Amino acid sequence: MNHEDARKAAQAAIRQVAPEVEPEDLEGSARLRQDLELDSLDFLRLVETIARSTGVEIPERDYPAVATVRGLITYLADHG
Repeated sequence: MNHEDARKAAQAAIRQVAPEVEPEDLEGSARLRQDLELDSLDFLRLVETIARSTGVEIPERDYPAVATVRGLITYLADHG
């Protein structure tokens, strides 16, 4: 998956899980749990949504790598 496809997939998944998040809040350095206020259940739903929409499974050991929007995009680009 290229970087642009990964960005679109990440943003679509975040909007699906947290529709209240504004597009301008999806900048790369935004932390999913702290800045976008995803709770643990939202985060797990995000991981499941990503897996369904892209086929990329994110194992628990890799959760720190996807703690930010940029990290999630990079992870998808590298593993998709």
